[in-house]
Amino acid sequence: MSTDKDNSQQARLAALYEVSSQLGTSLDLSEVLNQVMDAIIQLTGAERGFLMLFDSVTGKLQTMAARNVDQETIDGRSMHISRTVVERAAATGDGILTNNAQEDERFSTQQSVVGYQLRSIMCAPLRARGRTIGVVYVDNRFFTGVFEQADLDLLSAFANQAAIAIENARLFTQTDQALERRVQELSLFQSIDQQLNKSLDLNRVLSLALDWAVAYTNADGGSIGLIEWDDQEQTRFLRLLAYKEYNPTSITDIVPASHPVLAQILQTGQSVFTQHVTPEQAIDGTPTAIQFAVPVKREQDEIIGLITLEANQLNALDAEDKAFVERLADRAAVAIKNSRLYEEIRAANKAKSDFISIVTHELRLPMTSIKGYTDLLASGMTGALNEQQTQFVDVIRRNLSRMNTLISDLSDINRIESGRMKFENKRFFLQDVVEDVSNSLQEAIAGRQQTLTVTMPEDLAAVYADPTRIGQVLSNLVSNAHKYTQDGGEIAVVIEPQQTYARVSVIDNGYGISEEDQTKLFTQFFRAESREVRAQQGWGLGLSIVKKMVEAQEGEISFQSQLGEGSTFTFTIPLAKIDAS
Repeated sequence: MSTDKDNSQQARLAALYEVSSQLGTSLDLSEVLNQVMDAIIQLTGAERGFLMLFDSVTGKLQTMAARNVDQETIDGRSMHISRTVVERAAATGDGILTNNAQEDERFSTQQSVVGYQLRSIMCAPLRARGRTIGVVYVDNRFFTGVFEQADLDLLSAFANQAAIAIENARLFTQTDQALERRVQELSLFQSIDQQLNKSLDLNRVLSLALDWAVAYTNADGGSIGLIEWDDQEQTRFLRLLAYKEYNPTSITDIVPASHPVLAQILQTGQSVFTQHVTPEQAIDGTPTAIQFAVPVKREQDEIIGLITLEANQLNALDAEDKAFVERLADRAAVAIKNSRLYEEIRAANKAKSDFISIVTHELRLPMTSIKGYTDLLASGMTGALNEQQTQFVDVIRRNLSRMNTLISDLSDINRIESGRMKFENKRFFLQDVVEDVSNSLQEAIAGRQQTLTVTMPEDLAAVYADPTRIGQVLSNLVSNAHKYTQDGGEIAVVIEPQQTYARVSVIDNGYGISEEDQTKLFTQFFRAESREVRAQQGWGLGLSIVKKMVEAQEGEISFQSQLGEGSTFTFTIPLAKIDAS
């Protein structure tokens, strides 16, 4: 008899070892719960089993797994169990065994036992890390005496191991969910960053930041403003610039630094969460259930603004909402800084544009007079000039020409950068422009014994651009090639049609450009320090103008150069679209 008992015990232990070894093979909570229930039914020979866990929010037991002897999930219609047994095991932390609940004085009067005709029942607590996290329940509704104390001991032993496996799966699921939320948030912030940095308009940036803050939390509304300085009062204040969901027009949009919430934020640099918000505590003066005020900071923790969210429910904003808004404020700070820098640059450019407009206008007036009187002197209308006087007049006229070129270049740059340059785009043939440029520069090129060749297909299609501006671009490039090529050198203009554009290349075998100078080539007023370059007149504005004009007409410009071997400048012009009619 003892031997049979020992064999039975060994079999139980072997079974316990076998099912226990399966635990931990998965960290998927649903899979672990089903593994546990199937193992428990296998160990105990129960008809069915249930696994319940305490809900972290409500604190009540929730059925997480329900399985039968055929390893099938039990549906709601068959989930009739004794809540008394379950709750007692959970409350006491002790296992419960009854071989016939119908006659057991502990349970026989319970409605569930009587109504569901429950008989053999076992229930054991799930304990992990010193606390009860739930219970396991097995029964047989048709037979009495199915379980014995050894079965309960086995169930309790397995339940302790199962509880650890369940807790590990729960922790992994929570970590996995937190990671998934973080990945989603990073993806969201990528979209937010794109939206915020797409616009350099400050008011647009502020509105977008507030929209995101309200949309991705449970806030009912909010406001956003920037910290400004009052020169007269010598103090800071908050100017509210955007509202969401409502606009409290009955109050001022100025929040003084003495405001209790703003003062605390300015002092600590930390967000402030307020419940049962009074009008005195509200940033916008509107009372509400909760208010969350988040500082917007830039480098060195300087507070430049404030995002404020409001809600009508006390539990509307959780910790994740608050953390999200604080991270959003960091991103908004970058976008706000960029917007302010853009505004400063735009203001500086406007000041520069206005200055150049005034200067060029004021210079043209005296230059016109100087040129007029110089022409009178040169014509002899005021009397004959001797040789030296004639030379002086020629010097004046050459320098007037240089100054006029400089003023024209400055005016062109100013009009392009300010968007005031008009391009009269139309359909035309490059052959005509190339011929005009060649003719206008032929005398200067021949004067240095240089040769200019033009290569283009006879059937070159028409292009679509401003012919005057394209002529200016080509003239500038050919003139540069002429100036920076030695006497007797060669200059070539090569035009090649592509699929949607024409490519124009100006090639010379002149002095070339060093690698160091190539990086600065299109910079305004840049001129190389070489003796050959400095020997030629120029202001360093031509290539800058060429680049801006080409790009303004939907073209591109590039170059290749080797010091001592020459340079090639290439720009593109869109081909004119063929009229299908």
